[in-house]
Amino acid sequence: MRDTRESRLLLVLLVAIAFALITVDIRGGQNSPVDGARQAAATVFGPIENGVSTVVDPVGNAVSAVRDSGDRHDRLAQLEKDNAVLKAKLGSDDRNRSRLKQLDKMLKISAEGQYGIKGAQVIAIGAAQGFSWTITIDVGAHDGIKRDMTVLNGDGLVGRVTTVGPDSSTVLLANDPDFTVGTRMEGSDELGFASGQGDRPLRVELLNGKAEVKKGDRLVTFGSQGDKPFVPGVPVGTVTRVDPSGGGLTRTVYVTPFVGFTKLDIVGVVVTAPKKDPRDTVLPAKPKPTPTPTVTVTVTPSASAADDQQQQQ
Repeated sequence: MRDTRESRLLLVLLVAIAFALITVDIRGGQNSPVDGARQAAATVFGPIENGVSTVVDPVGNAVSAVRDSGDRHDRLAQLEKDNAVLKAKLGSDDRNRSRLKQLDKMLKISAEGQYGIKGAQVIAIGAAQGFSWTITIDVGAHDGIKRDMTVLNGDGLVGRVTTVGPDSSTVLLANDPDFTVGTRMEGSDELGFASGQGDRPLRVELLNGKAEVKKGDRLVTFGSQGDKPFVPGVPVGTVTRVDPSGGGLTRTVYVTPFVGFTKLDIVGVVVTAPKKDPRDTVLPAKPKPTPTPTVTVTVTPSASAADDQQQQQ
């Protein structure tokens, strides 16, 4: 065939048809529409195919590679999916262990204080209620929750219930600027009122302007009349700063809460107050001070010094 414009067009058309048939065959798989034609052609052109296999094999290998790459992609996708499920499961196990630890601490604090509590989970934070420091918990009126009940966790005072729905409640956190709770100092029994300051320490006004107080002293809730909104003896925090006494009627101290308000998960609502004030019994044991090691240095006189001493004698 001479190299003419018509022959070139015919060659391009045949190549296009060949690639179209290959594409249809690959996508069809075992149900390929050209499978019958391929079997008939194999009978006619079998001997010729064997003769030119060295030329055709690279093309066939390339097509097989495309098919295999698709299979590998599917297997990789499945492995990645399985890996994600495994990571989620491990993460869930870690979270469950954390929750069990929180629950164990909360049950311990409720047992020591003789508080009857209803366990709850935090399901929302304060953005839904405005700019207040609040959380939403998954228990409500159907669970016996009422307004002005004390909320705590395994570390201490969380806040008080302000709004109650059928199956959820809103809790005003102890660090909210509108939050105030009566406090009592451990040991000295000095009374005061703690107010929230957002992400800063609580501000406590002690009623005794001459109260002896120092860093490291701890406070608990004093309790309210009828145990609402606060039951007595719930740990509040530790004194981290004391303002100088200016001879006023009150004295100001600043207290770091025991509770981390930015990482609340499992909490308890006190539905039954203790029969008697637990006072300081709910506070955690104070850490023992680490003893300072002492080093004794013994000086041994040198041989020359000993000789000089003997000569002087």
